[in-house]
Amino acid sequence: MSVKEYCIGVDVGGTTVKMGLFNRGGDLLDKWEIVTRTENGGEAILPDIAASIKEKLAVHQVTPQEVCGIGIGVPGPMNAEGTVPHTANLGWGRKEVTRELTELTGIPARGGNDANVAALGEMWKGGAEGYRNVIMLTLGTGVGGGIIIDGKILVGSHGAGGEVGHTYADETVSGHCGCGNKGCLEQVASATGLVKLAKEELERSADDSLLRQEPVTAKAVFDAVKAGDQLAIRVAERFGDYLGKAIATFTAVLDPEVIVIGGGVSKAGPILLEYIQKHYLRHCYKATRGVQFVLATLGNDAGIYGCARTVLD
Repeated sequence: MSVKEYCIGVDVGGTTVKMGLFNRGGDLLDKWEIVTRTENGGEAILPDIAASIKEKLAVHQVTPQEVCGIGIGVPGPMNAEGTVPHTANLGWGRKEVTRELTELTGIPARGGNDANVAALGEMWKGGAEGYRNVIMLTLGTGVGGGIIIDGKILVGSHGAGGEVGHTYADETVSGHCGCGNKGCLEQVASATGLVKLAKEELERSADDSLLRQEPVTAKAVFDAVKAGDQLAIRVAERFGDYLGKAIATFTAVLDPEVIVIGGGVSKAGPILLEYIQKHYLRHCYKATRGVQFVLATLGNDAGIYGCARTVLD
């Protein structure tokens, strides 16, 4: 019998599918991408993934019998059976993702939500390595999240565990969230939300600011903060307050060891953590004051690491 020394991570995005071949120790042996073909209800996505995996295994002279499994992450809820109810940006309706991928490859597949598996990746080989109780927030176009309890992803009964971006934050915010609700954390604490907060502050204040000299982006806000720009600092305080309050609620319920902050906004570096943690300490339950705050370190590879890790249990 072949020794199952390898595992594969597959991170499905709306534009590309990222894939990685790992050994069981978590060393990334190869990584590659293919285009996500979403036309015709996304019917080609899983066959394309299967064909690419078979091709790459042949290159590395690895047989399917030597692979313990394929982990796949998708942008949407996935239940414990590997089924998604609907994934709009992939064109899928209800789809038994892991069953189909197993049939196409002959290799057992497991799956999860992309943000959840990214959190698992950071726990395995990233910023949260060495911890087993983790909450991760990804601050990008939206606010993604992943929750790891005792080393395992919290999936929930509907596959929606970890959807922290859709927790309530502020009903006074203008417009509606992409989920249809109003006042979600995603509306005020994503990169998009940060830009919105900055533009509001620029409109209400006549203060000079570096933000008046260039297009307002999340990076520009924190660059201005680092330069001592008082208007930008007020924006960062408000942004940190939203996140600090939200995380205080999460930790009171879940009592993690560490909070991981990832996504594009996290490129601001340690100063971002300072603004979040300051407000977190104002609102948190006293037993959770010692929770650690760290930056994600795996970047865009967190998904493939986490997907690979799902098949090692």
